[in-house]
Amino acid sequence: MSETTKSEAAKIVSQVEDRVMTITLVDEVGRNVLGMEMMQQLSGALAAATSDPAVHAIVVTNRGKVFCAGADLKATPGVDATSRFVALLQAIQHCPKPVVGRIAGHAVGGGVGLAAAFDISIASREAGFGFSEVRLGLVPAVISVTCLPKMRPADAMEVFLRGDRFPASRAAELGLITRAVAAEDLDGEIAAVLADLRLGGPKALGVAKHLVRSVPAMPEDQAYVQMAKLSAEIFGSEEGQAGATAFANRKPPPWVT
Repeated sequence: MSETTKSEAAKIVSQVEDRVMTITLVDEVGRNVLGMEMMQQLSGALAAATSDPAVHAIVVTNRGKVFCAGADLKATPGVDATSRFVALLQAIQHCPKPVVGRIAGHAVGGGVGLAAAFDISIASREAGFGFSEVRLGLVPAVISVTCLPKMRPADAMEVFLRGDRFPASRAAELGLITRAVAAEDLDGEIAAVLADLRLGGPKALGVAKHLVRSVPAMPEDQAYVQMAKLSAEIFGSEEGQAGATAFANRKPPPWVT
């Protein structure tokens, strides 16, 4: 395990163990709001994980009863904060490594957008979700980019307009998160996901993640042409050949330790 990193004004704590970087939001008093410091530190940790070849996957979780209460409404609104949030969501979505959300508390507004941006999100059933923006005279504009592709228009219309809270089980039904489990089962579920991710080829995981986000938007003919080409490239790559050879020889591939 690498040494946990934390500073006096830290909003997050990060550590690496068994090829996984766990980033924990620790601003319990501030309900882990997405202020500039929180977003800068979270973006920095994601960048460090992305560039570290020893990190195979990333987990983002929280301390306390709130995973993330959304935007910092006490701060002066501005373009800088919005740009920083957009960059954070894009860093998660385009990270070449799997990013897993361990949602151990309530997620509201921007917190829901964050949960929806993760590749796999598993939440405690005790966690509540909600798009509260309209009740504050605001709209879920930026987070609609991560949330709307996962929801039916009718469902999105209801939760955006009502602004009410709903349980994690409903968030899973809406497609905002992968699933909701009992609090006592949360760590076991995350461990099972990470065990599977460790078996995947590092480059293959990144490409597979890209497929899910890009292929649905392609015209069918274009998708077949591009995917046939990609399939051949990946099969002929060093990682692809190593995996095929290991399978033929009934041995684990080189990235499995």
